[in-house]
Amino acid sequence: MEKYDILIVGAGPIGLACGLAAQKAGLSYLIIEKGCLTNSLYNYPLYMTFFSTSEKLEIGGIPWVSINAKPIRPEALEYYRRVAVANKLHVRLFEKVESITPGYTIKTSKETYTADHVIIATGFYDIPNMLNIPGEDLPKVTHYYKDPHFYATQKVVVIGANNSSVDAALETYRKGADVTMVVREGEIGKRVKYWVKPDIENRIAEGSIKVYYHSNLKAVREREVDIQTPDGMITIQNDYVLALTGYQPNFSFLEMAGIRLSKDEKRHPQYNPETMETNMPGIYLAGVVVGGMDTAIWFIENSRDHADKIIANILRNK
Repeated sequence: MEKYDILIVGAGPIGLACGLAAQKAGLSYLIIEKGCLTNSLYNYPLYMTFFSTSEKLEIGGIPWVSINAKPIRPEALEYYRRVAVANKLHVRLFEKVESITPGYTIKTSKETYTADHVIIATGFYDIPNMLNIPGEDLPKVTHYYKDPHFYATQKVVVIGANNSSVDAALETYRKGADVTMVVREGEIGKRVKYWVKPDIENRIAEGSIKVYYHSNLKAVREREVDIQTPDGMITIQNDYVLALTGYQPNFSFLEMAGIRLSKDEKRHPQYNPETMETNMPGIYLAGVVVGGMDTAIWFIENSRDHADKIIANILRNK
């Protein structure tokens, strides 16, 4: 078995930042990723625009110069790939961590490793929040949105009113889709990007995009859907449903590692915010996974310092 000072689970931006910090400190480390490099970013919509400017998304003090005021997904993939390759980060891709046992022994789908410390930087994009309604398992329903061209000329229902839903509604509408939004609240989300919010509100006001506020999708069938509205149940024709209802961390993975979660609906993992160490000595959390169900609190820009906190604590305790 290979032995490391640190084993990092997740090769997203924060996992890579942890690798850079470990490398700088002279610690042996390995980053394990179940998918491709920056797997979550890869699965974002093709031309998603970040809310943050490029300098707030930099890791390891390595400059990111963007030609856009706000960088887009292809730029992010290129930046983080170049960072990983140029710095010769030790990353093993398409290898899933299956268990972490005290010691620490880490068993993956390919190998078994031992490490003095483990950093979990797995994000929250893997498990969608389900609607739990009839027909949600039909092929026409997806919890991930990639490319608007696919939906050209189709009748599309978009669930939600935050950034991902608004982007999908606008982009598919502009590719010729007949778009209907189903929104649980009474307005477009307050966190929607400030340069996009007027656009969606104007498209709704002029009738180009239909919306049902204070409403919920109740059932999906091959050619139609049922929507519970303040005026009662309605049925509309439909080809595809984009159920962009948000995502959550892999809580069972955290519990498997022995990390305690709060008993309320937030399911906050237990950790020390000064060191990022969990209730399991030697196991740390980094990035948005620390927020539990509060997925709108943590981003790349405000969790980049987790890497430095963790490595500093490991060095103090050596």
